[in-house]
Order: sequence, then C-alpha cells, then structure tokens
Amino acid sequence: QVQLVESGGGLVQPGGSLRLSCEASGRTFSTYDMGWFRQAPGKGREFVAAITWTTSRTNYADSVKGRFTISRDNAKNTLYLLMNSLTPEDTAVYYCAVAYRWKSTGWALSDFGSWGQGTQVTVSS
Repeated sequence: QVQLVESGGGLVQPGGSLRLSCEASGRTFSTYDMGWFRQAPGKGREFVAAITWTTSRTNYADSVKGRFTISRDNAKNTLYLLMNSLTPEDTAVYYCAVAYRWKSTGWALSDFGSWGQGTQVTVSS
C-alpha cells in the first residue's frame, strides 16, 4: 500500500501562486492514477484535480480549471499541484490520494484511498 505525504502549503496573498507536492512511498506509485482534494473550514472534502498514471489525461474541478495544474514525476514518486491566481476561496487543507480507477467526470471521495495527512493553504492579504 502506498503512503502519501503532502507539503508546500502556506500563507499566500490573493493572486499569488503555490506548488504543492505529494511524495509517495512504495515502488508502485507510477502505476496509480492520483488526485488532489481540498477541505475548507466547515465544508466537506471536494475534488480538485486528477491525473492518470501515464500523465496522458487530467481532470479538474470547474472552480480551479485554468488556474491549477496537476502533474507528476514518476521517477521521483511525486505528485504536484501548481496553483496560480489564488483567491481566498482556495483556502483549505489540500490532500492527495490514490484513485481506484479513472473517471472522466463525477469524482467522489469513494473513488480514492490511501489519503495523505494534508497541507494547509491560506490565501489572505
């Protein structure tokens, strides 16, 4: 089973950028589709983005499309989330996870497992 550790969160001003990383242990990382979720204070965990293990396909929530980019480096066992044009509405704990199977749309929590512990992103002036 893969274990995931997120990093790269922090405090950023509106309009700024951050790159989150998710480092995986285990030799099978490169065979997993992966995703990012986030959970804002007082709200449920919501899908952000997903990527296939081959990096050939990506999927984004409408709220982040055009601003966030998911990528991965299988040689480094690392998943990334580049976040640009951040707004206070992006403030949340961000989690990475393994996808059980690829979907073109309608991602849900139940589609993922092996969650990391999360990294806090705060967008504020």
